[in-house]
Amino acid sequence: MKWLLVGVVVLSPILLAQEPSDQPHPVATMKQLMLEIIYPASNSLVLLVNRGGPPDDNAWAEARRSALTLAESGNLLILRNHAAEWTADARLLTDAGAAAYKAAEAKDTKALAAASDRIDTACTTCHKHSRPNVFPSGSGR
Repeated sequence: MKWLLVGVVVLSPILLAQEPSDQPHPVATMKQLMLEIIYPASNSLVLLVNRGGPPDDNAWAEARRSALTLAESGNLLILRNHAAEWTADARLLTDAGAAAYKAAEAKDTKALAAASDRIDTACTTCHKHSRPNVFPSGSGR
């Protein structure tokens, strides 16, 4: 068995292998993030807005959860790819989700609708860059 001398501390190879990593270990694929987390949260907010806004405290709580999910999803996306354009697009989602959360906290239907539009813009912008087959050039959206 080989030993590694670090300063004055001697660590065995077994201890080195058990050291926790600082790096996150993604579990979900990009498709899973989109289909299982991001899309349901954005769809929930859009439905609440299109139905005239959350009608009661439970619906406002749903709006807050969905908004917070979207805001943090932008951060998850940044962890997956550090390219400048990708990061900028993901930050649009984080910012729009944070605005939606603030609107839901205030129970402000008008601000929630505006944030919902920002979420749509964030998704469309990112998909235009990252999924050109969804938005081919000249597609009008």
